[in-house]
Amino acid sequence: MTTVSEACTEDVMDALKGQYSSFRAFTKPDILNALMTAQANGLVEESRYDLDENNEVRMYFRANAESIATINRYIPE
Repeated sequence: MTTVSEACTEDVMDALKGQYSSFRAFTKPDILNALMTAQANGLVEESRYDLDENNEVRMYFRANAESIATINRYIPE
């Protein structure tokens, strides 16, 4: 969320699959839940939604500059 203007669940999964794909919680519902928790906590906001190729709703989220700074404090260098 800190390096793109917006991302959906699939985008997040693609970005993290190299490091986290073996984790049990690395599922579409769990990632969406994490994004919605981040939204409820004010770290990201919903930017838009559309339908994917299976006609399922796909939500996109974005982080503002303050949120990006907060998120980056938790990412090791």
